[in-house]
Amino acid sequence: MNAQHVIAFLLLFAFVAACGCTGTQSATPTGTTTPSGTAAQQTAASLVPGPTDVIPEYTGVTVDVGEKEFDGTIPVIFRGGKGLVHTKKIEVKLTRTDGSVQTATVGAKVGDEAILQGTRGEAGLRGQPDRVEVWVTMDNGQTYKIVDVLREYRTRG
Repeated sequence: MNAQHVIAFLLLFAFVAACGCTGTQSATPTGTTTPSGTAAQQTAASLVPGPTDVIPEYTGVTVDVGEKEFDGTIPVIFRGGKGLVHTKKIEVKLTRTDGSVQTATVGAKVGDEAILQGTRGEAGLRGQPDRVEVWVTMDNGQTYKIVDVLREYRTRG
């Protein structure tokens, strides 16, 4: 071996060590199924909102996620839209601060509503935020995540 090969070997070894590729790790991710039936890689409930899907204009619908009320409830109301006749199912997922999850189904008629029980504030203090996600399934089987927001406890005033 000449000096160039030794230097190349040492640089390669240093690069591998810097990448953390010298040990072996075995990780089995926990898969959860989203309402659309696709596997999502999650290890714990997340309170970080993610991206939403762009729904085609001709099938667009609106679902309002209201402010968290003083008692911790969060209203979710279907408002309709151009895709009203194509809406098959509306599913809602609430992830609370403690990691617990509540799911609900909102009807597909304008004005249908689900009330979620979020985290409450204590002794006049603001409660922690809760995450609300909304998926809409159309009559062609396509599911879109149209809302992903945080809702904080609303204070009086």
